[in-house]
Amino acid sequence: MKCLVIDDDEIACRTVQHCIERTDFLTHAGSCGNIAEALKIIRNSAIDLIFLDVELPEMTGLEFLRTFKDIPQIILITGKKEYAAEAFDYDVTDFLLKPIEYPRFLKAAMKAQSIQGNMQVHQDEGEDAIFIKKESSRLVRISAKDILWIEALADYVIINTKDGRHTVLSTMKSIESRLPAKDFIRIHRSYIIRLDKISEIEENAVNMGGKTLPVSRSHKEDLFKRLKLL
Repeated sequence: MKCLVIDDDEIACRTVQHCIERTDFLTHAGSCGNIAEALKIIRNSAIDLIFLDVELPEMTGLEFLRTFKDIPQIILITGKKEYAAEAFDYDVTDFLLKPIEYPRFLKAAMKAQSIQGNMQVHQDEGEDAIFIKKESSRLVRISAKDILWIEALADYVIINTKDGRHTVLSTMKSIESRLPAKDFIRIHRSYIIRLDKISEIEENAVNMGGKTLPVSRSHKEDLFKRLKLL
């Protein structure tokens, strides 16, 4: 996995870089101290994982997560525990508290590796499908047209289909990036739905064939823009 470190603390930056270099499945692709520099690297390189400091000059790490959607997996790093709860509202893969120790770093990195390997995208004669890893090595194919909705559950996501439920280690951001954007939409921090499976819309909820899911205020406008209203 190609990694980018974004931290204006030079000592912390070197510490994370050293941890990356010790980890055989990680590659250090660059380090920078602000978001502007980071965006140049992200645009020009295929970055898989970002180690992102919360407290950055000009724009904080959390402001970066609020502003940009198409970004890779994120592991947040900070010296303040109070950011932990807010961090997971942004679908981050993990959260590291400074000073960073290698065993905890490795645990977070292995989680990111598992998420990356647990789901693959496949296109078969124009039909979108995802493959999710079940057990140790078995891959299960799920056609995107069969997915009803996806929900977050702690470190996992549950993919609800017409034939059953599949649980996979992932973040909502990661799975959302692998689905065809024309067919799916995020309606809540904990829910992604397939638009053509909506059977009814209430004030702040959608009905998905008998299951009522909440629509958050921050996602409601996007939902209604995507619907064909008379």
